[in-house]
Amino acid sequence: MSITVIRPGLSSTFQDCGRHGFQHLGVPVGGAMDLRAHQLANLIAGNTGDPATLEITLIGPTLRFDAAACIAMAGADLSPTINGEPAPLGRPLVMRAGDVLAFGERRSGVRCYLAWHGGIALPHVLGSQSTYLRGAMGGFQGRPLRKGDVLPLNRHLREDALDTLATELSHLSIYLPATLANNPRTHLRVMRGPHTELFTDEALVALFGSPYRITNESDRMGYRLQGPELPVRENRQLLSEGATFGSIQVPSDGLPIVLMADRQSIGGYPKIAHVATVDLPQLAQHMPGDEIRFEEIGLAQAQQLDNLREQALARLDTSLDALRRRIEQSIAQGAPA
Repeated sequence: MSITVIRPGLSSTFQDCGRHGFQHLGVPVGGAMDLRAHQLANLIAGNTGDPATLEITLIGPTLRFDAAACIAMAGADLSPTINGEPAPLGRPLVMRAGDVLAFGERRSGVRCYLAWHGGIALPHVLGSQSTYLRGAMGGFQGRPLRKGDVLPLNRHLREDALDTLATELSHLSIYLPATLANNPRTHLRVMRGPHTELFTDEALVALFGSPYRITNESDRMGYRLQGPELPVRENRQLLSEGATFGSIQVPSDGLPIVLMADRQSIGGYPKIAHVATVDLPQLAQHMPGDEIRFEEIGLAQAQQLDNLREQALARLDTSLDALRRRIEQSIAQGAPA
């Protein structure tokens, strides 16, 4: 039981929460750029754990379902359709054998996440199903989807259960906590970094007071920013240290780079600041040409915001127990547990 790729889209790769514990070996963490959307799609599809979702970038694929399945989408609005009819984000959807999921024009965001109940049968490489393109590892054969690929489903639905399940899911109320909703901010919240004191006062005024534009030389590894330069007080040789998602490092040209999901494992450029984890999903939904601004917050506030987000995810997870049980009742006999 599987899904066939009719058109692959611009860059469609499988991602989970990342490949942790191997940076000392030079293996990046990787994972979903927008972890919030990845987690939401999985929860609404009735999943537990961290099965990989399909990270769809800007131009979506066209997928034909050769077996019935329950799916959910979250993140960017790329005008998804099922058999030509508009399909909603943030809802569990029943797909029948022969149904075609496609995407159209971009309405908002850059990355949409598609989850299947039970996930896709992908190998775990170093404990993760995430695709690392530079290393050609993980995901589906270590690469983006191609036309003609066949994606094996871990679980599929019984044909005789589809009508009843689809009706019940359409009437299901899902209450998304405000902390998990997509509420764009005018400024991304950042904390001072480990090397902030190396930068001039003028650099800090520029960072927190000027707009920066994401350049075309940006990708899953890092967002290069164009704007006022951020000079250091003196050139100083720094020891390389672990690189983290959201760190704002400044190379010798003075123009900042925000490290993203596929960041290198270590780096030696000074780090002027760090984007708060709670705002990384918003940053991940920006694209080259977009303008961003920063505002400073303290570590305690960033931790509180992160805790509130985690608590909201836990509450949503609990509230969807009935959804998971209902989908499980419709799983075809013989499908893996």
